Amino acid sequence: MSPRSTTYNLSLGATPLADGGWQFLLWAPRLEAVELHLLNRGETLVTLQCEDRGYHRTVVENIEPGARYVYRLPDGRELPDPASRYQPDGVHGPSMVVDPRAFPWTDQAWGGLPLEDYVFYEIHVGTYTAAGTFDAVISHLGQLCELGIRAVEVMPVAQFPGGHNWGYDGVYPFAPHSSYGGPEGLQRLVNAAHGCGLAVVLDVVYNHLGPEGNYLGEYAPYFTARYQTPWGAAINFDGRASDEVRRFFIENALYWLEVFHIDALRLDAIHGIVDSSAFPFLAELGAAVKSLAVRTNRRVHLIAESDLNDARVLRNPERGGHGLDAQWSDDFHHALHALLTGERAGYYADFGHLCQLGAALREGWYFSGQYSAYRQRRHGNSARGIPRQKFVVCIQNHDQVGNRATGDRLGALLSFEALKLAAGTTLLSPFLPLLFMGEEYAETAPFQYFTSHSDTSLIAAVRRGRREEFRAFGWSAEIPDPQAEATFERSKLNHELKGEEPHRTLYLFYQELIRFRRDHLRIGDSEIEAAVFELQESLAIRWPSGRDEMVMYFNLGKVPAHLNVTCPKGAWQKLLDSADAQWRGPGSASPATLDSNGTAIVDLQPESFAVFKLADSLPEEA
Repeated sequence: MSPRSTTYNLSLGATPLADGGWQFLLWAPRLEAVELHLLNRGETLVTLQCEDRGYHRTVVENIEPGARYVYRLPDGRELPDPASRYQPDGVHGPSMVVDPRAFPWTDQAWGGLPLEDYVFYEIHVGTYTAAGTFDAVISHLGQLCELGIRAVEVMPVAQFPGGHNWGYDGVYPFAPHSSYGGPEGLQRLVNAAHGCGLAVVLDVVYNHLGPEGNYLGEYAPYFTARYQTPWGAAINFDGRASDEVRRFFIENALYWLEVFHIDALRLDAIHGIVDSSAFPFLAELGAAVKSLAVRTNRRVHLIAESDLNDARVLRNPERGGHGLDAQWSDDFHHALHALLTGERAGYYADFGHLCQLGAALREGWYFSGQYSAYRQRRHGNSARGIPRQKFVVCIQNHDQVGNRATGDRLGALLSFEALKLAAGTTLLSPFLPLLFMGEEYAETAPFQYFTSHSDTSLIAAVRRGRREEFRAFGWSAEIPDPQAEATFERSKLNHELKGEEPHRTLYLFYQELIRFRRDHLRIGDSEIEAAVFELQESLAIRWPSGRDEMVMYFNLGKVPAHLNVTCPKGAWQKLLDSADAQWRGPGSASPATLDSNGTAIVDLQPESFAVFKLADSLPEEA
């Protein structure tokens, strides 16, 4: 059978059967024999039958959901199930039998959203609310809808050590974290989001697993020493026995999409997935997800985080690509951040010129084969011809905030006018915009890196690693202790700020920008033009779209801009100006109507932008 026609039936782990029994399926080629220990039945042990390719299987009758179990190895150790659906007692505790298919869904009419409609809002469940649970997020969904958000993107929820963590140390990919509310809590959140018209995106990690509580290597060759990642042992996607490793992670992806009704998966750091096979894991995953979409008649999407600037991630398989639906564009963020903040350390060393932001707006990213001083080599290839709706852009996200020394947000770095400018550059771009929780009202709480490991040597290694990571940026501030409870607590949002100034005005401005984007911009319809005025630190963007043509002018400088612009003949009506007093600005410097005979003069306040729409054509000159 061709890998492209492989059938995935979500049978790993403990799954209910139609006749009322429960099947336990474990891939453990490193073990000659495995016993299932049902803890609610005392010393009841059931020997699993050995099958091809190292699988072990058994069926047990009369098991109630909620029963705990472990696998007993030949040496007497008892370990959790690698495909556990729930770890209520943490990463070292027993697995629990749950039937997530029994959830009473009410979203039967929901079929998903086209990707071009997405406006993402990234949240960390533990810090988005005081309670830090899936259920607590539900009460905020209505306001997210009012803001104009179309997709809630949830940072990783797979069971990690302790009660709080960013999520990238997860070790049970099928198990929603117990402190967040477990499987039913996540299902309630997704069901409620769909009821509000919101898609749900889940961040999943297929490039590594965390170190603490990671017992997969005891069972099978899930990891390889042939490659290295910055975060831990690399996943074995192309070595001996890698077919079964692929099955594990593809079943995991389909599990979230089918059983939890998740609409899209954000694939963390795919540049950490090394795979030299002729049919790469990412392409196989993409094919499996597309098959599920057809079978279930739903819109589901795969979105990659990648710093490779490699168009093969997005190109169709017929053109030698992986066929993923979208990817994050780091270049857009880095270019805009460097211009607005003046920072040039670390990877910002490659940025600081307005032409780079212009190129990213035109192409999707900047580096397409040029030399990168930060990497000390050439970087990227061309993204020309790839639709703009295949790029996700932002001015803040968990990495760009949380991986600063003290987790400071843009609100601590920029003026109020610059915050509005940054928002407009992102939300009025031809890409899919992503907001990081609290960004829309300039949340003052930092988002810092926090963990709750129990392994003392690991705790010391994490502390040491954070200090070393920041050396390239030259940050001298004291780095918060990731293990300290205070680091986690100070990262929680204060939603009350939305009602105070200037936070309230910024929130309303974001709301207006998203409404404007929805009503006036047709993402993917046409290529935009981006002209750069380097000396005046300004940028002109033209959206050619017939009589609905628009021009947008952005002044990223700290002094007024006086631009002599090329502009199609006609009367241009101003629709939006970030400097207006309505938005607590100094007052607009541009007129309500711009009359152009082919060129025009546009005045902009410092750190502001204005948007004009073609209202009527001027007569041609005789």
